[in-house]
Amino acid sequence: MILHQRFIELGEGYGDVYELCELIRTNRDRLHGTFILSSSTPAGHAISLAATFNPVSTNHFMPIYICREGIIQQGDVKSKRRILFEEAAASANSTPATIELKHSSEFEERELFYHYVIGILRLNHLLPPLR
Repeated sequence: MILHQRFIELGEGYGDVYELCELIRTNRDRLHGTFILSSSTPAGHAISLAATFNPVSTNHFMPIYICREGIIQQGDVKSKRRILFEEAAASANSTPATIELKHSSEFEERELFYHYVIGILRLNHLLPPLR
């Protein structure tokens, strides 16, 4: 039973991506899914990296850790941070789902953006529904 899903924003830099990768490796038994979220910008694609984990014991909270839009990708060349994330996901037997989204700047508040993303993930059956 999941009663609450919420984004926990890390940061946009290398250290934040390393932290996300370490969360994936050390919590591999709880890992529910990994995501590469892409948004079009004039400079290229803004990439967000995210991982969601199953609730612990009797807790009904499903965290979604995210490094939001910190990677700008032009063309098909993957950044080192994205490669590190994909390797961490693979080490936990997860293949990141890639999803194209609206950029967070299109929303008045960051919380509205996160509600939008959760809706997209649920519609694609990448997150379980709330019960």
